[in-house]
Amino acid sequence: MALLRKINRVLLVLLVLMVCLLLHSTLLRASTRPKPSDRWKSIGKAAQVPAVKVSEADNVIPVIICASEERMGASMTTINSVYSNTDASVFFYIVTLRDAVKLTRQYIEKTKLKGIKYKIVEFNPMVLKGKVKPDSSRPDLLHPLNFVRYYLPLLDINHKRVIYLDDDIIVQGDIKDLFHTKLKPGHAAAFATDCDLPSTHEMVRSIGMQTTYMGFLDYRKKEVKDLGIHPRDCSFNPGVFVADVSEWKKQKITKQLEKWMEENFRHNIYSSAMAGGVATPPMLIVFHGKYTTLDPLWHVRHLGWSPDARYSETYLQGAHLLHWNGPFKPWTYPAVHLDLWEKWFVPDPSRKFSLVRPESDS
Repeated sequence: MALLRKINRVLLVLLVLMVCLLLHSTLLRASTRPKPSDRWKSIGKAAQVPAVKVSEADNVIPVIICASEERMGASMTTINSVYSNTDASVFFYIVTLRDAVKLTRQYIEKTKLKGIKYKIVEFNPMVLKGKVKPDSSRPDLLHPLNFVRYYLPLLDINHKRVIYLDDDIIVQGDIKDLFHTKLKPGHAAAFATDCDLPSTHEMVRSIGMQTTYMGFLDYRKKEVKDLGIHPRDCSFNPGVFVADVSEWKKQKITKQLEKWMEENFRHNIYSSAMAGGVATPPMLIVFHGKYTTLDPLWHVRHLGWSPDARYSETYLQGAHLLHWNGPFKPWTYPAVHLDLWEKWFVPDPSRKFSLVRPESDS
């Protein structure tokens, strides 16, 4: 009997030790688990490049542009056009995914772009988990970098105002004029409305491009009807904009955009088959009636919506910024106004990115 009691005591001690070990392990995991705020900090962090400190006092113009591995040459063309057409001090925040950090750095350091001021920011695509549905109609529109514009205040930048540019753009004007666009009080951003220039109306009609909310949202859904946005209200294009980062934070724009991404994930209120894909509709909803209008010459677009429809050369020469939004990109073929884009193209030193032209097999 005494032996049995002794064995029971030993077993009890072992049980207590096991419980203590389990508690210690649980507490250790909790202490090392990232806090909610850490998740936001990791969305956009500086890649392993030489540290560059840039502050508002430096009087620079910060430009944010994304650079995906498969479209790296397009991003570098945009950067070259901006850099070549201004005497202002421009600082480029080049946002990419981890796999493309090395390629981004090489493209800059081994070409004429080595003189630019820049920082490579690595975007964490895990932030989009549960917010974006797969869609096969235009998979390019679902690339994680398409959603970087939602998270501007959470990237590793330090500016009250920034310019965001898509990668299918060239800038012909002086970027500082765009940067100094006066935003109306309470507005977090300035966009170009789709009903702005009469000279673009013929182009828009000829290619069937949507210019109203009806082309972006599914008005059969209750969630859309409840917004109270008239389906014929003018849409805008979020491929070019000037953002007041302080106002963006104050209005919790990122949270609002995420809310509509999640709403679409649950109820499918828009899709990439519609005019603007899945990145545009949340912007249209959140900024409806709350944005400043850009000078239309700072966003002449629709150049990529048809391989045939062209603007007049005179008109394009006077435009400050050209945007090949749509499926027909100027680095592919067929596409229109290739000469205007190719003027700023910087060949890829690694030869991974090459132009597709009639005489080319690439």
